[in-house]
Amino acid sequence: MTVAATGVVPPWVLAGVALGVAASVVVAVVFYLGQRLFPEEASSVEGAPNGDARRRGEIRAYLTAIGERFLEDHAVGGVVVPFYLPARGVAVTFDAHDYFRLEGENVHAVLCEHEMPGRGLGRRLPFDVTEPDWGVGPERPRRNDRVADAFAELGLATGADADEVKRAYRERVKETHPDHGGDEAAFRRVQEAYATASDHADENTAVSDRAGRGGRSGRDGRRSGHGFGR
Repeated sequence: MTVAATGVVPPWVLAGVALGVAASVVVAVVFYLGQRLFPEEASSVEGAPNGDARRRGEIRAYLTAIGERFLEDHAVGGVVVPFYLPARGVAVTFDAHDYFRLEGENVHAVLCEHEMPGRGLGRRLPFDVTEPDWGVGPERPRRNDRVADAFAELGLATGADADEVKRAYRERVKETHPDHGGDEAAFRRVQEAYATASDHADENTAVSDRAGRGGRSGRDGRRSGHGFGR
């Protein structure tokens, strides 16, 4: 029966099947030898540090150090954020798209870029933080460099105000948006730059407002003093 069946099957079909089996065996042998000869490289790839895991660990340690209660992987308006501070209404995200999606959710969103150290979070929180004593570290220079890079990405000087940042962002979005023929990576850089530059511009505005109020109160005090003198 078998002889009759093989007599019906064309020789080229049998040859193709044999070649396929032989190729599969060769691939399996090569893969096996690769695993045996180079186990270090495979394990190093599997054990490579994850950027998000590192940032999560740093931010978790920072929030714990300042005594702030937080929730992890919490849903806010349909967006799952890595960290949420329920007592403050603050959402911390690593994703620029999620940062902008949170704008209308009655929450203060904070974007942590890939290179931002966990200890740098305090400068972006919308409430006063008593910083733990970390010792002298390089965070501040990196912060300044990141701010300068963000404004440069938008084509602005670091002294630009919030309105100028918004206008520059709108123009850059038109150039880089993927729907307009732009590049996804460039579009993401512009979004992250806008978030960083906006935070910096808001900080400058707050400092200017406080300085202005201080100057006005000082002048009012001097006027009152002169009045009593008379």
